[in-house]
Amino acid sequence: MSFPNFFSRISPLTLHDGLAEVLGAAVGGNIEYRYEDAVRLAGHSCPTVAGAWLMARRGLAALYPDAPPERGQIRVELRAARDAGTTGVVGAVLGLITGAAEEGGFKGLGARFGRRGLLRYGVEIPGVAMPAEARLTRLDTGAAVLLEYHPELVPPVPEMGVLMPRVVSGQADAGERAEFARLWQERVQRILLEHADDPAVVKAAVVI
Repeated sequence: MSFPNFFSRISPLTLHDGLAEVLGAAVGGNIEYRYEDAVRLAGHSCPTVAGAWLMARRGLAALYPDAPPERGQIRVELRAARDAGTTGVVGAVLGLITGAAEEGGFKGLGARFGRRGLLRYGVEIPGVAMPAEARLTRLDTGAAVLLEYHPELVPPVPEMGVLMPRVVSGQADAGERAEFARLWQERVQRILLEHADDPAVVKAAVVI
């Protein structure tokens, strides 16, 4: 499977997974996730997948400033319902990276390493410093980070307004489809590389 070249320039995320360590799935329990993994999960690369990746990146850095994040020890809550807009995609990517799962997730080894019920939708998330789209919470300390993603600050180029309806309707020719795909990923690239650390694109506020 061939990905756009810019994918290789996106910094990976490394987490420690105690379950993976106990079961011998990863040496030392360290697991590295790359943006390609989120794309494989979602089946596509878009501003939503990019935003979920950046929210995970910002959230984990805020919760674990001095140590690797503990995968499977983080609760993920989203304000919107699972079937509202692209919320399900965001939840899936956040769940992949953090290990948080819905009711069908791993129930644990005895009383340890359970992931079931750690991914929740339709949760009321009171704003502290900002309205929050998502909240990540450490299970060990209770520290949480509120997250909000603003892709509108990295808008598509005007040409997309012409190409989008032709591609969606199936009327676009091969050249138009190729140009649409190029411009689509160009926007994703800008989000992930030029705005990876932009505090206006991904807002984060830690609450304890």
